[in-house]
Amino acid sequence: LFNRLFTWRYNPLYHSGALVTGCLVILCVTGLYLLLFYRIGSPYASVERISEQAFTGRWIRTLHRYVSDLAIVAALIHALRMGIQDRAWGPRALAWVSGVILFAVFLMCGWTGFVMVWDGQAQILAAEGARLLDVLPIFSEPIARTFVGERAMPRAFFFLNLFAHIAIPVGILLILLIHVSRLARSDLLPPRPLLWGMTGGAALVSILWPARLGPEADLLTVPAEISLDVFYNFWLPFSRLVPAGVVWAGFLGAFGLAFAVPRFTRRKGEAAPPPSYVHPRYCTGCEQCYHDCPYEAISMVPRDDGRAGIIGLVDPSKCVSCGICAGSCAPMGVGPAGRTGRDQLTEVKSFIDRVRPGGADVVLVACSRGATRGAGDSFNGAPILSVSCAGSVHTSVIEYLVRAGAGGVMVAACPPRDCWNREGVKWLEERIYNQREAELKDRVDRRHVRVQYAAEQEKHTLTQAIDRFRAQVRSLEGVLAEKAIDIDTTCEPPTVSVIEEVGP
Repeated sequence: LFNRLFTWRYNPLYHSGALVTGCLVILCVTGLYLLLFYRIGSPYASVERISEQAFTGRWIRTLHRYVSDLAIVAALIHALRMGIQDRAWGPRALAWVSGVILFAVFLMCGWTGFVMVWDGQAQILAAEGARLLDVLPIFSEPIARTFVGERAMPRAFFFLNLFAHIAIPVGILLILLIHVSRLARSDLLPPRPLLWGMTGGAALVSILWPARLGPEADLLTVPAEISLDVFYNFWLPFSRLVPAGVVWAGFLGAFGLAFAVPRFTRRKGEAAPPPSYVHPRYCTGCEQCYHDCPYEAISMVPRDDGRAGIIGLVDPSKCVSCGICAGSCAPMGVGPAGRTGRDQLTEVKSFIDRVRPGGADVVLVACSRGATRGAGDSFNGAPILSVSCAGSVHTSVIEYLVRAGAGGVMVAACPPRDCWNREGVKWLEERIYNQREAELKDRVDRRHVRVQYAAEQEKHTLTQAIDRFRAQVRSLEGVLAEKAIDIDTTCEPPTVSVIEEVGP
């Protein structure tokens, strides 16, 4: 549905993680403006004056509030997507754990922000926080006494709260760097149209529906009715009904389960996908796999096999077994076991012998997680050659299918921003159409090749694309099937002669 509304390029669900960063930028900009007018000596009165600025302060404060809520929603969607796509274990565990920490720190930052307003919600939030902190052996005397109304609230409380609200975003930036540290070419911000659209939409809502400012906090009275922010303070009505220890147990239990997701979802034994490896005989040191790897799992090191130059080296602790390197290696010398380019050629030869497509037929080379998931051996009359990721497909497979007589070869891939392995579709298109290393040879007529994006629930999109492509293929001249197809395994190095010195 969102692909239809926004197209896959600007689908906010595909950019949920980047949207959180975009929200953080907006919060910093609006926060700097609000900081100019905030006074720790009269917190509520200063916020009230900000809200009275009809042309600036009122909607900027509301934008600050609404975007902070949007950040929580985007973070939850991002975590849900990563969990559903099985991207929380193994080399990706660091990103998951740091993401959980980021979420917790974001909640803490929101807590201090709501207390700064010092209205009825802030009063309840501060008092409940003090009750929870008193359980911990940190303070020499209970800090909950500060909120019983015996004396005026000290300026130091609001100063420390303001300091925390400013300092926490610095910690968020540091954790964010850890969060994306194992990603190559990470997109920290969403595309500009989506970023400006989100900013403009949130600003418009802020102007039309400004956030209400509750009554000023009064420690001598208990607010009869307060308005809680459901995204940050949903837990308050429940926590006040139970002992502080139970609340802590609930928090620790919830975050403990979140931290344990990588352990619960990790694959063991034969179920664990094998990491990629580099076959020294075929590696020419071209560095293409090094540049294409989305997780920086491949480095180039000096050769130690008697040949000059460098060779690729895979770090198994970073490799997620996406197989994208297999599609980037012209001589087919790298990839997970059983999924290198040479393995793919063996599989496609068996596929041709079994299916024997004709000049009017379309063959689907389909990502197993895309629209053909669960379709079996064919989809809309097109036989399926299933692959783990479209980005891992070696262009020699496409060439072989066309030269073996298939009228058309359609690569059915997930939308680029929804690739489970990152950047797979991007590099596939570069190899087919833009002469990127391991490119599809010029002898292959591109009219017989098509790349189609279709997510798992977009079966209708793929069906319509196959029908259109099939009609186009039938209008072309028939493809003459070759009986003995010779695919170039280019860049294969010459045999190295070794002269052995024998002593006297």
